[in-house]
Amino acid sequence: MKFDNVIRLLGEFGFYQKRLYFLLCLPIITCSIQTMVSVFILGVPDHRCAIPGMDNDTYAVQDTTHGRLVNLSIPYTKEDGVTFYDSCEVYDLVSNSTVHSISGTSANSSSACSKWVFDDTEFDRTFVTQANLVCRKKKYRTHALMAFMAGFTVGSLALGIVADAFGRKKSLMVSMVLHIFPSIAVSFAPNFTTFVILRFITGVSVGGLLGVTFVMGMELVGPSKRMWAGIVIEFFWTFGTLILAGLAFLIRDWQHLQLALSIPTVVFLVYAWILPESPRWLLARGREYEAEQILQEAGRVNKVELPEKLFDKETFESEKCVPVYRIFVSPTLLIRTLIIFVNWMVCSMAFYGLGLSVGNLGGNIYLNFFMSSIAEYIGFASCLLFLNRFGRKACHCGSMMLGGLACLATIFPVLYAGQSSQWITTLLAMIGKLGASAAFATIWVFSAELFPTVLRNSAMGASSLCARVGGMVAPYIADLGDVLEGDVSQVFPLIIFGLATVAAGVLSLCLPETLHRHLPETLDDAKKFTVANKLRKPDEPPGEHLIEQQ
Repeated sequence: MKFDNVIRLLGEFGFYQKRLYFLLCLPIITCSIQTMVSVFILGVPDHRCAIPGMDNDTYAVQDTTHGRLVNLSIPYTKEDGVTFYDSCEVYDLVSNSTVHSISGTSANSSSACSKWVFDDTEFDRTFVTQANLVCRKKKYRTHALMAFMAGFTVGSLALGIVADAFGRKKSLMVSMVLHIFPSIAVSFAPNFTTFVILRFITGVSVGGLLGVTFVMGMELVGPSKRMWAGIVIEFFWTFGTLILAGLAFLIRDWQHLQLALSIPTVVFLVYAWILPESPRWLLARGREYEAEQILQEAGRVNKVELPEKLFDKETFESEKCVPVYRIFVSPTLLIRTLIIFVNWMVCSMAFYGLGLSVGNLGGNIYLNFFMSSIAEYIGFASCLLFLNRFGRKACHCGSMMLGGLACLATIFPVLYAGQSSQWITTLLAMIGKLGASAAFATIWVFSAELFPTVLRNSAMGASSLCARVGGMVAPYIADLGDVLEGDVSQVFPLIIFGLATVAAGVLSLCLPETLHRHLPETLDDAKKFTVANKLRKPDEPPGEHLIEQQ
């Protein structure tokens, strides 16, 4: 008997599968938290050079007469009667007093300052303020963000190989250990190097956890439930960002916040005793007795009586696979695959980039982050509502265009409406995040249905690698505003995200629709896969030809 036939007898999504699926989704919450916590632990508050010779200097030091800081030890400019002090330089020569009237100065040259004071309105303390990652070291923050995403890439590849070679459960537990202890240890990082190494390892764990939990969840359910299972897991990601928004608002010190978010993950170690190995993986390895034992237990929980002998020799006759490079031989498949790769990269870049750049939007960072999480939720929910109604291509292209155009539109309120219309810029950025979220969720289903069965898994792995590249680029684009001056600097990253998203969305129009179509099994099927494909038979479950996504 084939495995999917056993799943149908068992129940495509019975109580046993629901229980395990829920347990597998829980780590996604903490994956989301550790990915997006960078917004807060690496937050950059307003700052300026500390006044030389003033040991008790703080950002809030004010001149009681004029209501603003009065200091000629630091270069400053005045615009519309407001004084702006330099955040990176101090004068070399000053008079005996370090605090002056605002009418003159005795300094004749300036140099980089080595001490800063920070505004504590939004953050009590971040790693940026602890390690002084500002001015000449401001790019260190971006490097730290990229290091996490680089770890994400390594984890997706390395722990994916472990999952295929040694088992899903072993890969899951290795990922858990790498997730728990470095996440806690980073709270005590004494310097930048240690911080980056620990965040890199945490990124490795997140890449491994996302991959193996997604695969195990998909392997639990029947063909007709896989699209649903692949989308619902995204809601746990959003739930994690909502938890992060609330705790970050309450806990303003980065070390205390990191500990509060990381210590509860220790409970996931119990998975070593309560989660079974994937029966699909066991069966693929010829360990049919162990697979049957797990499925018989599932039958007892689901109150379904299964045959004593579930699998026969026919079960182990696997289809012949071909190397992934074969998809590049045909011009049609080459163009289609490149379009898919570009869309994965841009979706990831926009999704993570927009999330990481909420601190650059102006206004309250906690409110902005909360709104961004709600936008994610709406984007994922729209996939459940529309994917089977309007089709994969329409939903993906529509989401990309909506998100991209919203990001591009932010230039207009910034240039023509001024600070009074800041809420319009923030709203447009949230619409951009909504579109990116829906597109990212859709591309998983869409591309898996476009690739032929004989190389679907390897092609999906290559697509995921492109997404990781987009994730590594995202922090640098999000911080591009730091190199510009003026109002445009605030929305310049959004313009880049918008242009890339619109371009990728337009390219996706060249892809064929897959809704209710017979999916390609061979390379020849893929070459002929067009809108002219026959609809699936009425009695054929949707997604019958869609094998597990890895």
